[in-house]
Parts: sequence; C-alpha cells; structure tokens
Amino acid sequence: MLKYILAMGLGLLTMSPATANAAEPESCKPVRFSDPGWTDISSTTAAASIVLEALGYAPESAMLTISVTYASLKNGDIDAYLGDWQPSMLADRQPYLDDKSIVVSGPNLTGAKYTLAVPAAAAAAGVKDFADLAKHADRFDRKIYGIEPGNNANRMLQDMIDKGDFGLSGWTLVESSEQGMLTEVDRSIQEDRWIVFLGWEPHPMNTRYKIDYLTGGDAIFGPNFGGAEVFTNLRTAYTQECPNVTRFLQNLRFTLKMENEIMGAILTDGAEPRAAAAAWLKAHPDVVKPWLEGVTTFDGKPALEAVEKAIEG
Repeated sequence: MLKYILAMGLGLLTMSPATANAAEPESCKPVRFSDPGWTDISSTTAAASIVLEALGYAPESAMLTISVTYASLKNGDIDAYLGDWQPSMLADRQPYLDDKSIVVSGPNLTGAKYTLAVPAAAAAAGVKDFADLAKHADRFDRKIYGIEPGNNANRMLQDMIDKGDFGLSGWTLVESSEQGMLTEVDRSIQEDRWIVFLGWEPHPMNTRYKIDYLTGGDAIFGPNFGGAEVFTNLRTAYTQECPNVTRFLQNLRFTLKMENEIMGAILTDGAEPRAAAAAWLKAHPDVVKPWLEGVTTFDGKPALEAVEKAIEG
C-alpha cells in the first residue's frame, strides 16, 4: 500500500498543471466570438475556430458592431473578440476595463497601420498629407469613404470634419461596409478617379492596389500612419471559468503575412473565411504549435496531435 501511495504521489507531481486541470465544464464548450465584419478579424477568428474545433470546442461567431461587441462581452453574450485595434479603439474598450468586465491580452498582431489613403496617382500629383486634401476638394468630390456606421475611425473622421480640421469643413463621410468601401476604391482606380478612404494593413488592398497612406494624421490616428497593435479581449468571468480555452486564446499570435494571405484568398479568390483559413493552416502547420503551449483538448488530452490530425485531414 505504501508503494502504491508513493507511486500515485509521484505521478501527480510529474503531471503538468495543464494536464492535471485541463478538463472543463460543459459550459466552456461553446466559444462565442464577435466579428465586426472586417476581413482581417473574420480571418483570424476562422483560424482560431478551426483549431478550437479540433480541440473539441464548439466555436461560433456573431457579426456585431464594436459598441455591441463590448456590451455583449459585459453581459455574457460573447466570450471573445480578436479585433481590439489600439490606440484607435481605446475609448471603446476603456469603460469595460474600468469596470473589470473584460480582460485584455496580447497583442495578437503587431506592425499594423490604420489611417487615410489615396490612389498612387493622387499621391504622385501632390496629395501626400491630410493637409493636401482641401487643396484638391473637387477631385475628391469632398467625400471621405469610411467603413461601417458606429466604427470608431468613422467617429474620429466625422469629428475631424465637424471641427474643420485641415480645411475639411463641409466634406461628407460616406459610411459603408468594408466591402462597399473597397468596391468604390476599385471602381475609382479603374476609372482613374481620385478617392480618399480609410486604409489599413493587414489587408490585401495593400498588394491589390497601388495606394499611398497620408502623413499628418498623427493627432487623429496616432504616429507611424496610425501604427497599431491588435489585442484579444475576453469577458472576465469566462477567463475564470474556462482556463484551458482562455490559455489558447491568450496564446494566439498572428502576422501581417498570414493575415494578408488569408484575406487575399477571401477577397480576391472568393473563398469563405473558414476555407481560406483552413488552407493556410494546412500549408503552415507549425504556426499552431505556440498557440497550444499549456493547452489540452476539451477533455484533457494532448492538443498538438489532435490539431495536426484535423488540419491535415
């Protein structure tokens, strides 16, 4: 009996904490993501969801505006959001940090940028800075093309117009979806018309079109062309109830190359986000290894073998 007790004790000591505490309650199985409808976040959410399914979880995604995303994290309707762009979304998330209803981890992406852009032809003609826009108001039809209503960047641009910054008083902010905005960009470039629009990277617009980002917007979008980092947000109660899936979500790290390529398959080739992400992961299987550090399957088994099998299949 003594030998048995000692052997059991030794076994417990040699088990990793992740393995010993991996099994989670059934309530942790659904992983509910918010997707604001941006292709980059659709791409990363799809990639994370594929791995989660291989681990035995049941991810789902709801398309929500930013304001609804944060309210949903707080009230428990959403568990995770992978698209917290900073510093442009600082005002959106701050109340939820203040009341401790969300946990921020990451960044899951570095090297991003987010500011106004114009076709290369407009830049070559002298439109290189925010201050140059008013000089060519007629060429731009006094319009700035943004993305979906309620987005923080749109609010900042509307505030800029309302204040008359850069001589832009009287201009119109055209709000649309990402796809709607890009359709107008595509049409304008094809017809050799000028357009000023909200641009960002990662995004295949950077390789599909010849565009230039405008200087001078530091006070609005921050330095380095709105240089940004993207963070993962989780509802606080979820991190406490579901440590294994939380560890996975906090491990997530993406690259500009990865996102540009998955997004290119979606926007250029017409692939569904899940199919595009699955193909990319199959071609780059080593990417998932650091995502799985300290993580097991939902039922406490080794994670890497299960995920590799699912990706290859």
